[in-house]
Amino acid sequence: MTEIITSLLFLIAVIDPIGTVPVYLEATKNFDKAHKRKIAFRASGVAFFILLFFIVIGQLILEGMDISLDAFQISGGVILFLFALTMIFGDGKPASEKHLITDYKHVTIFPVAIPSIASPGAIMAVVLMTDNHIYSIEQQALTTILVLVVVAMTSLLLLAANYVQEKIGAYGITVISKIMGLILASYAVQSILTGLKDFFVL
Repeated sequence: MTEIITSLLFLIAVIDPIGTVPVYLEATKNFDKAHKRKIAFRASGVAFFILLFFIVIGQLILEGMDISLDAFQISGGVILFLFALTMIFGDGKPASEKHLITDYKHVTIFPVAIPSIASPGAIMAVVLMTDNHIYSIEQQALTTILVLVVVAMTSLLLLAANYVQEKIGAYGITVISKIMGLILASYAVQSILTGLKDFFVL
């Protein structure tokens, strides 16, 4: 049970549903309520299938390139750590991703689904969490279900986006994103240390 809660909290940190709210609000500001709901559902669905693709195919790509588990854990940890640093010290997820919006007519896939929900950090995280050499099929299936739960949670938050921003405020959302970045950085460092320990057989 503890493992499930830990994995769920990590996925919430890396996907950062709260941080997606202001990006979604900015991206859909020119649409009516019905269209906004469609974008929320479609973007969440697209993001989930992107993450599912990397859960299924990510390992095969790595093995095809003959990348060792230790190398992947270290490189994946470094990438996640750099991603976490941008969340902690940068403008924050909401501010940085709002600048990506150039076409307000087509925002479902970019930037709401990618990179706001299915971010590079989230993609790297799900590949790390479903490594065939470490996790059983049952554990990988559980991780996939948890990814679906977090994406569904994100979808619900987007449907209530105006209420969420009104209650938490733009500053509050930025603070939460930075806290999520700190949690992600801790996981990244742990992944790097594990990879180094196994490589040098410490």
